[in-house]
Amino acid sequence: MKFTAFVEYHQEPERIAEARPAHRAYLQDLLQQGRLVLAGPFADGSGALFVYDVPNEDEATKLAANDPFAKASLFRRIVMKPWTPVFANPLHLTPAL
Repeated sequence: MKFTAFVEYHQEPERIAEARPAHRAYLQDLLQQGRLVLAGPFADGSGALFVYDVPNEDEATKLAANDPFAKASLFRRIVMKPWTPVFANPLHLTPAL
């Protein structure tokens, strides 16, 4: 089942930049495990969207809680919701690393 995590960051750019390598390594690991569908920050830097592919909401919540950004108290708020994808265009999901 898919779950979206709409995350708002605390506005601490220096701490975010410091934790970013560990955060991205964590997400890359989840991606390789097939537990992350997509992830990326909002263009205004206010937060990010994550889509997890896990059996239940508890597992999605644990993944978010184990994110290095969460462990560094950089997540101000997380809204977790089950999500059912209906349409997707893979041509529009090119990572902007």
